Amino acid sequence: MRMPALFVGHGSPMNAIEENVFTKGWVRIAEKLPRPKVILSISAHWYTDGTRVSNDPAPRTIYDMYGFPKELYEIVYDAPGSPEVAEAVLTQLSHHSHPCVVDNSWGLDHGTWSVLHRMYPDRRIPVLQLSIDGSANAKTHFDIGRSLSELRDRGVMILGSGNVVHNLRRVQMQRADGFDWAYEFDGYIRDHMVKREAEAVLDHSQAGDSAKLAFPTPEHYDPLLYVLGASREEDKLTVFNEACVMGSVSMTSYAFHNVEIK
Repeated sequence: MRMPALFVGHGSPMNAIEENVFTKGWVRIAEKLPRPKVILSISAHWYTDGTRVSNDPAPRTIYDMYGFPKELYEIVYDAPGSPEVAEAVLTQLSHHSHPCVVDNSWGLDHGTWSVLHRMYPDRRIPVLQLSIDGSANAKTHFDIGRSLSELRDRGVMILGSGNVVHNLRRVQMQRADGFDWAYEFDGYIRDHMVKREAEAVLDHSQAGDSAKLAFPTPEHYDPLLYVLGASREEDKLTVFNEACVMGSVSMTSYAFHNVEIK
């Protein structure tokens, strides 16, 4: 069974310990989708020069955030790694002329574990991370995702973790909804994702003025491009957790899958 390609708007690290509509959405989607054998995560928080993959058999939990409650730093997501899938990633990217090297200097950062802690709390599914090449353009991110799409047929879920709108410079922490421009950009991406109009998602500047405000740096947007690249024409698409919060953060998430979801 083909595993999903999933983009999750992860938002605040506090989602790892809070009960809210978004964490409930993560739990529901995990219950409805087939359980993967391995999860390959592309997190906004591992941004590197070139593409890197971890083959650590026991990746450590990375606490790459500051100023949060002690409870958050006590979470240990000690899922095993997958050297075998790391080798498959290296092979697939090599076949498609995308250089990639092994790098175990990182681990599982909060973009990965804050989501998986809710989706798969048993921590039994092996997890490995692929970094985002900070020097690559949108088309390259998409093409890397396409190169890795075959892994979905081998039991590997491809998980992108970021946020379609992520502008912390304009965040209003107590605001429950989003600014008008945040909804405009989020809606532009949703509409083109639903229509499978990849070029419009890759060239997000077509959204107009809202695109200039959506994110000052692209690391939270880029994981979406890997997931879109890993999708298949025959996949079904489920949009979930569709919302903007704190003015300038989108939680909207996308699941490409080949099973019926009710």
